[in-house]
Amino acid sequence: MVSKLSSDEVLSFLIIVSVILIAARVLGEVFRKFKQPAVIGEILAGIILGPSLLGTLFPHLFETIFTSQKGIPFKAFDGLAQIGIILLMFIAGFEVDLKQIRKQGKKAASISLMGLIFPFALGFGTVWFFYDRIFSTPQGTSLVIPAMFFGTALSITALSVIAKILLDLNILRSKIGNLVLTAAMIDDFLGWILFSIIIQMMGKSDNSFGSVVMVIVFTIFMVTIGKWIVDKILLIADKFLSIGGLITVAVSLCLLSAVFTEYLGVRGIFGAFLMGVAIGDSKYFPERLQNILHQFVINIIAPLFFASIGLRVNFVTNFNIEIVGIILLIACLAKLVGAGAGARMSGMNKNESFAVAFGMNSRGSQEIVLGTLALQAKIIDEPIFVGLVVMTVVSILMAGPLMKYYLAKNDASEAANNEPQITIVAQPETIVTRIN
Repeated sequence: MVSKLSSDEVLSFLIIVSVILIAARVLGEVFRKFKQPAVIGEILAGIILGPSLLGTLFPHLFETIFTSQKGIPFKAFDGLAQIGIILLMFIAGFEVDLKQIRKQGKKAASISLMGLIFPFALGFGTVWFFYDRIFSTPQGTSLVIPAMFFGTALSITALSVIAKILLDLNILRSKIGNLVLTAAMIDDFLGWILFSIIIQMMGKSDNSFGSVVMVIVFTIFMVTIGKWIVDKILLIADKFLSIGGLITVAVSLCLLSAVFTEYLGVRGIFGAFLMGVAIGDSKYFPERLQNILHQFVINIIAPLFFASIGLRVNFVTNFNIEIVGIILLIACLAKLVGAGAGARMSGMNKNESFAVAFGMNSRGSQEIVLGTLALQAKIIDEPIFVGLVVMTVVSILMAGPLMKYYLAKNDASEAANNEPQITIVAQPETIVTRIN
């Protein structure tokens, strides 16, 4: 018999969702009023409501809200938050212009590979040569696993977070927005390949190579034949179903795609993103329907996920300023140099390269998931996990404002260069004014 939530567990679940949603939306709107990405406020809401502040100052209240009923209501909330990030990646896929990606594919690959290889090498080397300085746990028989873990954790760009930031800044459809999102997609995919290898080395999974091959095949399928099949499905749905039915079909396709990639071990958000790309390219799922989903996801369900990040760790009891500083410095320096160099190599100017670099520097849930597995496998300890979370939050806080700053600076520079220049040329009998 399938068990169900009791009345008290349902009540606790509703309280958790209500408290987190209200706090995340209020702080998100506050940051939006100051022209900053709402995702910053949403994560801050989780930190305030989590063990760092509410759990420290009012532990009984924190336990009553989040850990009562043996934690079952919070597990239900976590499932809802995961749906939120899957749907967020789905609507982010709507905005991707495949034609523009084809034009920018080489640039995106340059940014992504440089932004992945350089941080991975620096993170790997840091652990290999300075293990005792960073890790409090005794050195094991091999440094390969912790070194690979550290390199992977520092190198991956969070596709979901950068998509939210680009949406908040309203630049996802721009040339820079599409380029950053494309580079982040490549980065995220390669990162999940590394992630699969790490999990296998930890003894958590097997057949990672076969999973990677399957995902590559699925990606190619979704942007070619799969896109055509999806278009035909939506054509039939458009003929026989209402608007609500058409949205249901689209969301169902998103979830099925997420199920498939999650089954392959490369996370459901990647499959949701690919389905979003396919559906967004179909004329049978017009922009007005996309906007309905967009408003629901951005304002209702995605904030639950970003707030949940701050609920997962106590920053007070496990905070080590030296470890946090080392992780933050290495992660940001390596990513900014790598992605920035890749952007310059692709032909972008200095301000555009800085904007791309700070966008690619944003981290997200992947680092936290990987860190959780490493913590459970005793590869890292709590202070390093806290350092990774702090690095994740700080990189997100940096990304939106600094992207906005350098893009504005680039626009001002281009406007100055495009202003007409007036030259006065003196001649013996008259003065000729030329406007170039």
